[in-house]
Amino acid sequence: MGSISRIVSGCVAAALLSAAVPSLAHHSFPATYYIDKSVTIKGKVVQFMFRNPHSMIIVLAPGPDGKDVRYAVEWAAAGALAKDGQASRESLKPGDVVIITGAPGRQETDHKIRLNQIERPADGWKWGGTFE
Repeated sequence: MGSISRIVSGCVAAALLSAAVPSLAHHSFPATYYIDKSVTIKGKVVQFMFRNPHSMIIVLAPGPDGKDVRYAVEWAAAGALAKDGQASRESLKPGDVVIITGAPGRQETDHKIRLNQIERPADGWKWGGTFE
């Protein structure tokens, strides 16, 4: 019985440690995105996921060939955005027309963008970078 309780204790300890690993194992933005390049899209919000570790916006916008493309736009963590009242779960709704500028993903076929700035022209709401 003593060895079984040591095995169970070991498994519990391993499970607790593995739960902490995701917070340490964060992907590198330069490995995923061209941080020295910029792309701008204008399209309609399909879905907005206000979450940690990164909020996501799915946007349907014309691609380089003019055909609609679903872009996955990675934003900051919900906790960071909500902390200063910069954004909330209610900031974006499906159908909102937005202009997004950010770093394009290294895999073109993934249609990913790391958001640097976003604007909703309908009401002038803006977040991020410098606007002209």
